[in-house]
Amino acid sequence: MSHIVVIGAGQAGASLVAKLRKDGFDGEITLVGGELDPPYQRPPLSKAYLLGEMSKERLYLRPESFYSDEKITLRLGEWVNGIDTDAKCIEIGDETLSYDQLALTTGSVPRRLPSEIGGDLENVFVVRDLADVDAMAPHVVSGAKALIVGGGYIGLEAAAVCAKRGVAVTLVEMSDRILQRVASPETSAYFRELHAAQGVDILEGVGLSSLQGKTGAVTSATLSDGRELDVDFVIAGVGIVPATDLAEAAGIALDNGIETDAHGRTSAPDVWAAGDCASFPYRGERIRLESVPNAIDQAEVVAQNMLGGTKDYVATPWFWSDQYDVKLQIAGLNTGYDNVVVRKGDGLVASYWYYRGEQLVAVDAMNDPRAYMVAKRLIEAGKTADKTIVADAEADLKLLLKA
Repeated sequence: MSHIVVIGAGQAGASLVAKLRKDGFDGEITLVGGELDPPYQRPPLSKAYLLGEMSKERLYLRPESFYSDEKITLRLGEWVNGIDTDAKCIEIGDETLSYDQLALTTGSVPRRLPSEIGGDLENVFVVRDLADVDAMAPHVVSGAKALIVGGGYIGLEAAAVCAKRGVAVTLVEMSDRILQRVASPETSAYFRELHAAQGVDILEGVGLSSLQGKTGAVTSATLSDGRELDVDFVIAGVGIVPATDLAEAAGIALDNGIETDAHGRTSAPDVWAAGDCASFPYRGERIRLESVPNAIDQAEVVAQNMLGGTKDYVATPWFWSDQYDVKLQIAGLNTGYDNVVVRKGDGLVASYWYYRGEQLVAVDAMNDPRAYMVAKRLIEAGKTADKTIVADAEADLKLLLKA
């Protein structure tokens, strides 16, 4: 009987094994994960779960019974030590497990603050898994003082939750502005004002020099401008990197992640990859997407191809972020944009439309689902949007779909 092994029990791994069964694979499936919990949603961790508005069980992508019902062997709390692509087996502890096909859905790992500046002190957290958030939650209480390092979406989401809980928040961003790597100055300004209105102190162009502590726990921070802050805890939101150690040790080709072809195959025979850890061809270049939709869609395409399909994975990038009462929805990739058209609605409603010349490439829509949906349809169809209509808040965006 054929045996498919999947390493990584996150969103991509869970989607892949479910799709294998749905499409009729009746061989053996083993899903290996380092955490003790079954596959769960990560986006609510730093929002609803940290706020106490969502139980752990509601995070689970599927009930635990799903895996036993579908005859999927879950090996949780176990770490793979190595992959032998010639012998077609993996090492788990002292055990060797053979496979006919292997999928790597190992995801990504957060960058941590260096130990030489105090990053290994207690109460210095990252936001990536249940254990991280469970450890952090007791400290996120009214009256506490938090330092958040990094002004990307992870840092800003953490700032929003902390502020809602009554924590005094200082956020530092080394770049000239928050969201500089991923968004326009207009989007940065929108979220800067949103957080300032909630009492978050955002310091741009300022880095963290060092953390100090007593009895092993962080108590203060020194910033790059010489400022010193008393802090009760620190959250590092300084990005993530693809989890490629296993693949690299096995001699599998890497390129900003585990390199795959359009079908999801790696350089090793019968080894595939999907999700945050995988880089793949996209419109003449190679990209890696860190998003739930990509993890699901790519994993399902890989599952089909593992069963003999020849389907290219055609990404349709979209993302979201929830901060306070604002839902940000992003469609497309703004790489290479050179101009932005602003569409302002009432209150917190706004959208920023990214163009490369006259071609629409992406949109950031805040509390504006119609702008998001219209732009997404246009981008996926390779069409553009009349800038005059976009800029006119009174114009019906449906006109853009008829052009």
